[in-house]
Amino acid sequence: MAKLSVNINKIATLRNSRGGNNPDLVKVALDCERFGAEGITVHPRPDERHIRYQDVFDLKAIIATEFNIEGNCREQKFIDLVLANKPAQVTLVPDTEGQITSNHGWDTIKNKVYLKEMVSLFQSAGIRVSIFVDPVIDMIDAAAESGTDRIELYTEDYARNFPTQPELAIRPYVAAAERANELGLGINAGHDLDLHNLKYFAANIPGLLEVSIGHALISDALYLGLENTIQMYLRQLKD
Repeated sequence: MAKLSVNINKIATLRNSRGGNNPDLVKVALDCERFGAEGITVHPRPDERHIRYQDVFDLKAIIATEFNIEGNCREQKFIDLVLANKPAQVTLVPDTEGQITSNHGWDTIKNKVYLKEMVSLFQSAGIRVSIFVDPVIDMIDAAAESGTDRIELYTEDYARNFPTQPELAIRPYVAAAERANELGLGINAGHDLDLHNLKYFAANIPGLLEVSIGHALISDALYLGLENTIQMYLRQLKD
């Protein structure tokens, strides 16, 4: 069964909107674990508009499950942050400055040499590496050549097309996963997965190891409660 890693960026956004410590990000992370989450994900950005760099140190000190730090490895401050904290996993995302949210995977062909250097750097520190990619076979092949441990499939296209054409929406992701399996890559996935589309995705992607979900899960928790929501997401992965 794929693991559920809860992205807590939106909790940090809410906290930052008032300048205090309510909600308490560390407490929420601990509660997510207590409610069944099998990992905690954060995606710090240079403007610290949600996750602050200090948050990463605070979370590293208390998280008992897998800690996943996502971000743009072209930022030296991000590299230093990851190496200082040594999470279980670092996910390399090709964000640009000021980007609201991640909206594409790496061009692993164009950036192959650079990614190979970054993968080696983090692996030498004992950190598992995942590269954020679109479900394109050539990009999967080039990702494997970088030496990465895993890929994370960017699932916005799947989520957008799922309501009307689920079989068509899943098709490139199945092909990408099959190729990743052939190449010995672990498979993660994330972006716009929710209670409506997660079960179908998880049931059809061979070798899926982990999903990282934040915005939809936290939004659902406003109505359903955090503990109940996490349990509902876990059931989508188990059933």
